[in-house]
Amino acid sequence: MELMNTKKMNSSFDQKKHPHRRYNPLLDEWILVSPQRANRPWQGQTEKRAEERLPAHDENCYLCSGNTRVNGDKNPDYKGVFVFENDFGSLMKDEVEFAEETSGFFSLQPERGINRVICFSENHSLTLPEMEVDDIKKVVDVWQNQYRELGNLDYINHVQIFENKGQIMGCSNPHPHGQIWAQSSIPSIVLKTQDNLKRYFDKSGNSLLEDYVKKELEADERIILENEDFIAIVPFWAVWPYETMIVSKRKIENVLDFYDREKLSLASILKDLTTKYDNLFEMSFPYSAGIHQSPTDGNSHTEWHFHMHFYPPLLRSAEVKKFMVGYEMLAEPQRDITPEQSAEILKNLSNIHYKKQIKR
Repeated sequence: MELMNTKKMNSSFDQKKHPHRRYNPLLDEWILVSPQRANRPWQGQTEKRAEERLPAHDENCYLCSGNTRVNGDKNPDYKGVFVFENDFGSLMKDEVEFAEETSGFFSLQPERGINRVICFSENHSLTLPEMEVDDIKKVVDVWQNQYRELGNLDYINHVQIFENKGQIMGCSNPHPHGQIWAQSSIPSIVLKTQDNLKRYFDKSGNSLLEDYVKKELEADERIILENEDFIAIVPFWAVWPYETMIVSKRKIENVLDFYDREKLSLASILKDLTTKYDNLFEMSFPYSAGIHQSPTDGNSHTEWHFHMHFYPPLLRSAEVKKFMVGYEMLAEPQRDITPEQSAEILKNLSNIHYKKQIKR
């Protein structure tokens, strides 16, 4: 029995129409892009849009100034940025005795560290896009101070600064805040990024991200924002629909290397990027964001180049999110809308927050 020849005639490849894979040099991984699926009808789960007007001070909020937290500690009547150790941290400072055993399938080791919470403002109702640039710069100042303080502890080899924004991202409190997890090990994803940055640096003598930024500036397809010191882009290899990355133009290994002007530039681009996010669906846009920078293990890390990732889950609207299931869990990441399409959408959005725009 002869099989029917179902092979179609070859056509010229078009990355806007045809499925293809893209390479992520930071993680040495590939991602499947399926632009032809972007217009498929959606009958799956939608997220409830819970946009509520928050007060400047909430007497029931554990993070507001002057309030008492669950453990009984009382917050000071702070103004601006306030840092405290997480009452329910995932890491502990205690040093424990451990007879190390390497037994193949059952290897383990204790992990020591410190968890801290950073309240961005005393104003319960604000998020980064609605804060003033000078106030966001104070947050950057605290990132710098915390990285220095925690990194100087002899048992801390990595300081992870991040923010989870929105209930959909598991944020348990709407008060504007981020976190720091400082630990004795370098986490797996950071270590993988470091290995790839070092491989490129050892081979070329250049920073991978410095060279990448130059190519992105030449291509001008995925750049959303640019100022004197930073660019905000949708990476060529982005996984999440509106994923972005802020990268310093100058090769900076970590926040300690920032000039005062660069901290202000970072604050400015953070405000503009998060404003664009809010304007996309006219809502307080959820995301997980975090800084990748050199570890604090005392070793030289000339391969490192400061960058900050933003991973927002929303896809088509405020009610529809991107799910990482099935193929993504078992094979490799996949996206529908191309990075170039999402970059164009974000770039064309206003830098003025939708709450401040004049409605006609």
